[in-house]
Amino acid sequence: MVGGAGPLAGLKVIELAHIMAGPACGLMLADMGADVIKVEKVPGGDDSRRFLPPDIDGEAASFMMMNRNKRGIAVNLKNESGKQVLKRLLKTADVVIENYRMDTMDKLGLGYDDLKQDNPGLIYCAISGFGRTGPYAERGGFDLIAQGMSGLMSITGEGPGRPPVKMGAPVTDITAGLLGAMAVSAAYVHKLKTGEGQKIDTSLFEAGIVHTYWQSAIGLATGVAPGPMGSAHPLNGPYQAFQTSDGWITLGAANQKNWLGLLDVLEAPEIADDPRFRENADRMANLQDLEAILNEIFLRHPTKDWLSRLEDAGVPAGPVLNVNQMHEDPHTLAREMIVEVEHSRIGVVKTIGVPVKFSKTPGRVATGAPVYGEHTRTVLAEYDYGEDEINELIADGAVVAAD
Repeated sequence: MVGGAGPLAGLKVIELAHIMAGPACGLMLADMGADVIKVEKVPGGDDSRRFLPPDIDGEAASFMMMNRNKRGIAVNLKNESGKQVLKRLLKTADVVIENYRMDTMDKLGLGYDDLKQDNPGLIYCAISGFGRTGPYAERGGFDLIAQGMSGLMSITGEGPGRPPVKMGAPVTDITAGLLGAMAVSAAYVHKLKTGEGQKIDTSLFEAGIVHTYWQSAIGLATGVAPGPMGSAHPLNGPYQAFQTSDGWITLGAANQKNWLGLLDVLEAPEIADDPRFRENADRMANLQDLEAILNEIFLRHPTKDWLSRLEDAGVPAGPVLNVNQMHEDPHTLAREMIVEVEHSRIGVVKTIGVPVKFSKTPGRVATGAPVYGEHTRTVLAEYDYGEDEINELIADGAVVAAD
């Protein structure tokens, strides 16, 4: 059994989810010790198995990233025997995660109202494009669509008048998974107190909206919708990226103390004496002028030189790294955010580590992602299926086993 370590050790989770938002939720719970059984469709399994390239010896890198620490079984929900297999698993589960479209689970007889009859303590986590209520509830949802409709693409990009830009990462997918995991943990606390389960409903749309806290504060207070500002901040400055003679740095001189520290580093008294830049409100009103002056200054020296000076002055700053550089950064490695894990077919692979550290109940990356149907036999045996019954289910097409 996977799990057994971490603050959620003993939590039994059935993941009926594919690609990213639902699997991200399951991933967070698994990293914190939950026993997550990923139920994949027949045929083919999770669609991310076919997100190729890249692959490692035929195994999709994207699938392996999102599904480590889970056990995997393959069940045909169009087969009545397969449906009964799933119902048996759900009867004693603490949590089920699903990211199907509206009413899909209800039509299968696997909706929350059906499942809670046999398992009143079940925590049912539904992650969808737009949630289970409201005028868009029946729409399918993807990260790109959610980024556009949540306002994120209107505030991302180089500046006014430029085309809308999507954040490079699928931020609404990942955030919806994080919200789901947070909600499951909260619902589990309630269950431990009362024995009651409940239904959780979150979406990519809402996951995008929560990233607009600052911009929504501006819009709600002024009636003016903020637009894109490149890497700059809508409320404080200078808080953005600047080009050096050999690269880029990010600079966080966004309060008066750090602004004065920056002035000492720049050795530019004329800026300190300029009334356009004395207080934050002045700097924000004249941000373009300030950017032009700082851009010219930062181009005079290399990144390493500027970062050393800024660190000595206590001014927050950092290099702009690409993803591979981030993987190799000594702080990334010290925080165990790149770790090795054993995959049952291809051996040792690297993956992202557990992002939350617990002093008493640390999570861990214990196992690689399952191959298709890898744990079907093991899991069914745990749920009191005999060997002959399992063979009959396989022969009937109700389940698929890796062997």
